[in-house]
Amino acid sequence: MNLILTGVAWFFIILVSLLPFRVLYIFSDVVRFFIQRVFGYRKTVIQNNLRRCFPEKSAKEIDTLTTAAYKNLTDVMVEGFKAFTISRRQLVRRHKILNPELLDQLSATSGSFIATPCHYGNWEWGALAPAVQIKDFRFVAFYTPLSNPYLDRRIRRNRSRTGTLLASTRATSRTFDELKATTSVFIMAADQSPSNPDRAIWVDFFGQKTAFLNGPEKHARQHNLPVVFADIRRIKRGFYTLQLSLLEGNPQSAAPKAITQAYANRLEKIIRHDPGNWLWSHKRWKLDKFKPEEC
Repeated sequence: MNLILTGVAWFFIILVSLLPFRVLYIFSDVVRFFIQRVFGYRKTVIQNNLRRCFPEKSAKEIDTLTTAAYKNLTDVMVEGFKAFTISRRQLVRRHKILNPELLDQLSATSGSFIATPCHYGNWEWGALAPAVQIKDFRFVAFYTPLSNPYLDRRIRRNRSRTGTLLASTRATSRTFDELKATTSVFIMAADQSPSNPDRAIWVDFFGQKTAFLNGPEKHARQHNLPVVFADIRRIKRGFYTLQLSLLEGNPQSAAPKAITQAYANRLEKIIRHDPGNWLWSHKRWKLDKFKPEEC
């Protein structure tokens, strides 16, 4: 059954991915209409998240941001399909890294380091593009394996085709131990709600205590790897830039939670600038009880 489902899913994915970009975004608009207007997919989640972050906005403004959130969601979804057939030339043109020289500066002193993107704009292309545009580094992106082994194998193979190594989140520590001495860039997002509140790092985010994944801060401290923030911005539909900036250069000397709080501050600033491009459909505050955590 898994094999049959994989065949059907793969056929649909490749079919959509082969659409020209102009047609692809027409398809995105159609999908958005149905999930927003017909099915109301996670509409309550999206609007509750927006209201708790922007209590000063009117109901009309929240509705406008809700539509923007759906448009971002379906665009990222179809662009995720496009990632299976997008060319290297298109990746360079559509997901441009603005300051790759920062990596050379860091590697001269520390070798490997951690890059922390977020679910803002297109993070799917953000995992593919660096290996095409920046040489002399091994890019390692962590992912959660799918329950369907056939589909998981296909996705892992395709996501690695530009040179990025996909590593299972089930073997994060082993991956760091094996690769930290090889001038690697470990890509780790931290802005989704953790499954285990006792292992989360709680920081201030939009004026409320919020649980963040502890992975980037935990491994940065254990291996004393600098942390770089990856700021992905949508310039126009289908075109993005990625700006790198140093978040913490010496993690072992940083105060507890300081790295995660700095990450949350950067993320909040970006979201406030253009709220519609974040993943508001995620149940970000399903853990809303503050539990102190020592890193």
